[in-house]
Amino acid sequence: MDSNMEAAALLMIAVLFFGFSLVSKWIKSLPITAPMVFTAGGFCLYFFSRKALGMSVSEGAVHFLAELTLVLVLFSDAASINVRKLLKDHLLPVRMLAIGLPFSILLGAGFAYVLFGTFTMWMSLLLASVLAPTDAALGQSVVSDKTVPERIRQAISVESGLNDGLALPLVLVFLAIAGMGTVGTSALEWLGFSLLQILLGPAVGLTLGYAGAKLVDAAVDRGLISKSFEGISALALSVLCFSTAELVFGNGFIAAFVGGLAFGHFIRHECNYLFEFAESEGQFFTLSTFFILGAIALPIIGEHFEWMYIVYGILSLTVIRMLPISVSLIRTGIGWPTKAFLGWFGPRGLASILFALLIVEEEKFAGSEEIVAIVLVTVLMSIALHGVSSAYLSRQYGEYVLAKGECAEMEKVRSAKIRAH
Repeated sequence: MDSNMEAAALLMIAVLFFGFSLVSKWIKSLPITAPMVFTAGGFCLYFFSRKALGMSVSEGAVHFLAELTLVLVLFSDAASINVRKLLKDHLLPVRMLAIGLPFSILLGAGFAYVLFGTFTMWMSLLLASVLAPTDAALGQSVVSDKTVPERIRQAISVESGLNDGLALPLVLVFLAIAGMGTVGTSALEWLGFSLLQILLGPAVGLTLGYAGAKLVDAAVDRGLISKSFEGISALALSVLCFSTAELVFGNGFIAAFVGGLAFGHFIRHECNYLFEFAESEGQFFTLSTFFILGAIALPIIGEHFEWMYIVYGILSLTVIRMLPISVSLIRTGIGWPTKAFLGWFGPRGLASILFALLIVEEEKFAGSEEIVAIVLVTVLMSIALHGVSSAYLSRQYGEYVLAKGECAEMEKVRSAKIRAH
């Protein structure tokens, strides 16, 4: 990317951040979300440059930002959840993750295998796994609207915070198998590599997450660490988990997720800085990723587009998501409108974008470009549909529950967040 194009990209993203910040409170009253605005900004840059940032999707800068964002999001989301409280008090997200997530992957793979004749079983499973994680930020009104019962808002938020990390090992395994025949790797070599990735990644994350929590607690007890550097230490720990795992041939992303779980579980002090990160620095990285999505999506989709991609995208956002969620919530006492609400508000966003970029970077095999294009089509549809519908449907659902009165949806639950440690 030449210096003029680089300056133009920086100018546009700076104007977007500054301008959106000035009207961020007012814009909440409109059916417009931040991901919609920043994705549209990326579109504008593409049409302005006609070269999508003046670089290919495999350019190092894009992947560096994508990898860093994924590491920080995996760690901070996992660390923000109190696993003990989750398992004890939060039946809905536990069932959505334990039953709904694997069911949606199998159902999505089945549809992909039928609709795309050239896809192998492993390619179909890879596509379904990439599109399985949800992103609550695309329907921010749902988790912030107080008319929606707290139990339902927490179910959506907790599910979104954990399903990316749970889907990640499957994405990596299916990616390795799908590309195995094209990279000259024997089955035995692949098995050894996969075992190293799957075993060493969590081991590194657990060790460093535990050690990091104890060291931060000790520093706080002795008055050695300032509040601002508590947050910096957590962010540094996420990168430490990633880089250490990569150096010992484990998977860094799994290490970051497990490290976050361990850190959140073992830390004794309140971790408000993790929430502050998610609301500030995390927002910056996340919205920058949506900006990049807008800039790179059109040329990638245009090169491989088929109308069947839209069909699969619609199925992914509806049947493939909503049916498994409804099944997972059988005998929980909640009504079918709530099941439909929880099923619909499983937007596809940041995790799916970053997983798609991993496919581009890690493996080149027949059909990989088509998988990435399908993912991007689905994410763009989700950004628009969930962004437009979130505020209206939240109000309608809130009125429905209020009229219903005392019900399972209104049950009081303790926060699963470690802010209430």
